[in-house]
Amino acid sequence: MADKKIWFITGAGRGMGVDIARAALAAGRAVVATGRNIEGVAEAVGEADDLLVVELDITSPASAEAAVRTAVDRFGRIDVLVNNAGNFLAGFFEELSPEQFEQQLATNLGGPLNVTRAVLPVMREQHSGHIITISSTAGIVGQEFCSAYAASKFGVEGWMESLRFELEPFGIHTTIVEPGFFRTELLTKESTAYAALSIDDYAERTAETRPAWEAMSGQQTNDPAKLANALVTIADEEPPPLRWVAGADAVAAVEQKARELLAQVDAYRDLSSSLAVDES
Repeated sequence: MADKKIWFITGAGRGMGVDIARAALAAGRAVVATGRNIEGVAEAVGEADDLLVVELDITSPASAEAAVRTAVDRFGRIDVLVNNAGNFLAGFFEELSPEQFEQQLATNLGGPLNVTRAVLPVMREQHSGHIITISSTAGIVGQEFCSAYAASKFGVEGWMESLRFELEPFGIHTTIVEPGFFRTELLTKESTAYAALSIDDYAERTAETRPAWEAMSGQQTNDPAKLANALVTIADEEPPPLRWVAGADAVAAVEQKARELLAQVDAYRDLSSSLAVDES
């Protein structure tokens, strides 16, 4: 394995994780494909000499540590971690139960934290590695009906952006991936849940918004297999990008957000710049 990079991919049993695992294998990488259902992962990814399928519940630190140990026992190292596993909780904030909101954070933010915490001792000992975390356009641009999902992805962005400075001295790189709408299984019933509560004031908007989200499933404009192939290319960059915005729709959304941020800064520049302590 000395001449092959070892990829450790979460959520490899469904959706984008399957495409990432297949793309990495096709490019000559060894892959640790993980998921809660190892039979499902094995069936989805297929067979390969340099493929190891490992059970992993990303919300469990103990499961993450066990999966990493299994990977290192087989391959001796981990070169690229892809934090891909996640789900989507949709609904207006007040109609989301506290338990639902906490579960969204536990999966989409806590999950990557658990897996990365388990992998980092391996990468620090190697003095090399690459942490790739799949965020979303919703990690930089908020919108209605997505407050819980956006909160989890905004958290991912802040954590990863800060982690960069902590890991660079060890030769470990980080990349945040911000996809737009890709034709994955994220919007299917298996990966999407909706608000458990119902408030009359939101009823009309919920009745309009939920069917619109459901109708998007299978109609997204971007191809996840192309993203997976591009991700293999991105991972070979020296150095790799700190951020990669994936999809023309995502590029447009991030550019618009950047313009809005700069406009807000400029609109209140004088007031914002007048807050220094008056030294006597």
